[in-house]
Amino acid sequence: MDSQKYCFKENENVTVGKACFLISNVTTGSVNLQQEALQRIISTLANKNDEIQNFIDTLNHTLKGVQENSSNILSELDEEFDSLYSILDEVKESMINCIKQEQARKSQELQSQISQCNNALENSEELLEFATRSLDIKEPEEFSKAARQIKDRVTMASAFRLSLKPKVSDNMTHLMVDFSQERQMLQTLKFLPVPKAPEIDPVECLVADNSVTVAWRMLEEDNKIDHFILEHRKTNYDGLPRVKDERCWEIIDNIKGTEYTLSGLKFDSKYMNFRVRACNKAVAGEYSDPVTLETKALNFNLDNSSSHLNLKVEDTCVEWDPTGGKGQESKMKGKENKGRSGTPSPKRTSVGSRPPAVRGSRDRFTGESYTVLGDTAIESGQHYWEVKAQKDCKSYSVGVAYKTLGKFDQLGKTNTSWCIHVNNWLQNTFAAKHNNKVKALDVTVPEKIGVFCDFDGGQLSFYDANSKQLLYSFKTKFTQPVLPGFMVWCGGLSLSTGMQVPSAVRTLQKSENGMTGSASSLNNVVTQ
Repeated sequence: MDSQKYCFKENENVTVGKACFLISNVTTGSVNLQQEALQRIISTLANKNDEIQNFIDTLNHTLKGVQENSSNILSELDEEFDSLYSILDEVKESMINCIKQEQARKSQELQSQISQCNNALENSEELLEFATRSLDIKEPEEFSKAARQIKDRVTMASAFRLSLKPKVSDNMTHLMVDFSQERQMLQTLKFLPVPKAPEIDPVECLVADNSVTVAWRMLEEDNKIDHFILEHRKTNYDGLPRVKDERCWEIIDNIKGTEYTLSGLKFDSKYMNFRVRACNKAVAGEYSDPVTLETKALNFNLDNSSSHLNLKVEDTCVEWDPTGGKGQESKMKGKENKGRSGTPSPKRTSVGSRPPAVRGSRDRFTGESYTVLGDTAIESGQHYWEVKAQKDCKSYSVGVAYKTLGKFDQLGKTNTSWCIHVNNWLQNTFAAKHNNKVKALDVTVPEKIGVFCDFDGGQLSFYDANSKQLLYSFKTKFTQPVLPGFMVWCGGLSLSTGMQVPSAVRTLQKSENGMTGSASSLNNVVTQ
């Protein structure tokens, strides 16, 4: 199950029990066994103490989070209720204004009617008095005249045109309220429904080709879930995520499904932690239990302390630098390297603008060995990295070498190094090299070269990094740790590390292993 990693730990009680049994039952002469058993107990106790301390840190962090989050939630609750109070106050004020406006309107209408009626009544009483006095007139002509006046005035009197029906009623029931439903609704106020925590399924999680697929499920069906949030971070600790000395969680939001794939990752840590939470339209739920997946891969930089002075080296890049040579390199060194045919060399410059680098564990490469090694040795396992050359690079080699590679030695020229070599100077050649023997390769030089090293299986293979076409394989037995090795002249190389062995390469290795282009085939070719 190479592409997956599940975090299983041996039961500490079993480990301690076995060790205690050995200590109790071995003879007094078997001190070594007792020491080994005691060392296992010490290691187990140290790991357990570290695990407990991490758990205490987690509990303290959780306690602090409970206090902070509770304070925040209380503040939000106050804000929500204040908002409700504010809305109720606004609605109350609006309703009061409506009642007052209705009161004013009806009052104005009634006051107007009262005024009109008073005026009509006053005029009618005056006419009544005039008519009553007219009855006492004795002269027929004057009485007739008064009668006609009364008739005209009655015809025009407002009292007879006045409506004696109120224009408005005193009824105000249309502005009454009944908040019984609202009160019931307010009484049902409660905390938001929070989605349950999902569960990450380690069996369905996949780590392959520098991608990680994380799969999860809901333990209870919840049709109100809108999306998921996945969080991840790199770590070098197995087991539960730690609180201290860890990187921040990176967040991927708005995931609609129940799995997600992170691709194009650089595996520059041993593990990755993952956790996921479900969200409805309003709120995010609890985190799932975190899961730790192994993402181990070979990470290395170029060793600037032992590289040739004509190479400008930065972490994962190397470039030919004709001004980097030291003028004081003795002619004797050139003589020592005389007779070694290899990469053609330009006219050496004596100008040296760089200060001497700090000495590493070995001498610098010199002469025509324009070499730089990786800073991490491979002692076991299967590993993969990729190399890309600049388009105008005239000559370069890619491979591995023992630490004992001499400072004048070129890759592939000794029995301590294996490589493929590309030469674009004067004539184009592409060849595999080992122990000063060359095997021409009848394939196109790819844009990027993938290097697969199976230390335990004694295999070094080169691939077209894009198509995964096999270019060449060495079959040998590594007797020492090997270092990634590179040679470059008039150009530059860039490396990609922190890569898993691609699935396509693993598949090809199973079918190709021991069949094509082994190192033994170089024994029959002419040495250079």
